[in-house]
Amino acid sequence: MGSERRERMKALGVRLRGLRAEAGLTGAVLAQRAGVGQPTVSKVENGRMVPSFDVLDRLSRALGLDDASAHEVRDLLVAVEAATDAGLAPDDDGVAGAVLDDAVRSARLVQSFQCVVLPAILQSAEYARHVFQSAPNSTPEAVGRAVAARVERQSALYESGHEFVFVLTEAVLRTWPGSPTLMLAQLDRLLAVESLSSVRLGVMPWRRAVPVLPRHGFTLCDQRAVVIETFTSEQLVTDPAEVAAYGETFKRFERAAVFGGEVRELLLRVMQEFRDWGDTATP
Repeated sequence: MGSERRERMKALGVRLRGLRAEAGLTGAVLAQRAGVGQPTVSKVENGRMVPSFDVLDRLSRALGLDDASAHEVRDLLVAVEAATDAGLAPDDDGVAGAVLDDAVRSARLVQSFQCVVLPAILQSAEYARHVFQSAPNSTPEAVGRAVAARVERQSALYESGHEFVFVLTEAVLRTWPGSPTLMLAQLDRLLAVESLSSVRLGVMPWRRAVPVLPRHGFTLCDQRAVVIETFTSEQLVTDPAEVAAYGETFKRFERAAVFGGEVRELLLRVMQEFRDWGDTATP
């Protein structure tokens, strides 16, 4: 991680810790009031995690900050993001993914559309390993830490207070890294996740025309921010007009998708195809 970004993260954490002390709150109480995990508060205050703008807003409200103080901490976060945009590494491991994972982990409503790669929170460990290995300048050690962190953050799927809506193109199910065996395990995970009460999983099948030509995947967090992954970085968009535009686009994709029994049938059909190929298929 670049020293400039590290210092800006530390400055944000120190300021938030000071404001919490002034409010007479413990980290646990602040986390409860803000609706985030206590580890999130600890990591942010210690400069080890960059909060999403939504999480920062929740912390500000929970602290009862006035407008001036709320703008101050938001400006500190903007400075951290500016350091990221300037080309500094996105996290300690030098592997992209932390911005997306943390934004999803802290959001109450997550709406994710993907046209090639599975949503991060649905990826098995081996699938995620291939995702991180494809990042520029990745190392085995960094990839291992990034995979472990991604899997840990997926616990949000099973926690109360979170709602997830995923819309995938059928191409996502058929764009596979590694081996057919890897994809069988991954698709089996999708079947298990689809049964959760907090999750709606939809797929736009090839037999239907797309309402909008997909240009890239994106993830809406509480309809206040959008995270877009590229080959080399993550873009966090918070402009209200842009967020609203992505929200409308997501609705169009959602209306074109199938859910429930139709999705399960499609997943089982694709799984059978991978079984038929076996490990004789060449990546």
